[in-house]
Amino acid sequence: MLRREYETQVCSIARSLEIVGERWSLLILRSVMMGFVRFDDLQAELGITRSVLTARLARLVEEGVLERVPYQSRPRRYEYRATEKGLELWPVLQHLVRWGDTYYPEPAGVPNVMEHAGCGGHPDDHLLCDRCGEPLAAGKIVVIPGPGSAATPAPR
Repeated sequence: MLRREYETQVCSIARSLEIVGERWSLLILRSVMMGFVRFDDLQAELGITRSVLTARLARLVEEGVLERVPYQSRPRRYEYRATEKGLELWPVLQHLVRWGDTYYPEPAGVPNVMEHAGCGGHPDDHLLCDRCGEPLAAGKIVVIPGPGSAATPAPR
């Protein structure tokens, strides 16, 4: 997590970065929105150490960006789901994807392609489906490997 080192910085971006500004935090949130919701799946998808993942998940849960939802009672196990607060970061993530694909492309092409689950269209600059015009939120998108994709394991 970023520490407040600039006491004179009264800025919403600075406050937001204290929660999601650490590299792993946004990657965890991205992965959860892609369907990697269990601890072991997140760890495998991200290649992150257990201790770092545990700390970042705890912080995101504490801040209400993610929630822990039990999926098994014996032994008790949890999945991580984006809350309404977390889902509001979806457009930020999508614009970062578009920016990265434009200015830092993989030589073989984009690593992932976002498709509208309803009709197969793609997000336009305003995150509307370019085929049917529907606003595209996290639950309405299917992520498929693009030409620049490294083999990413599918979530369970």
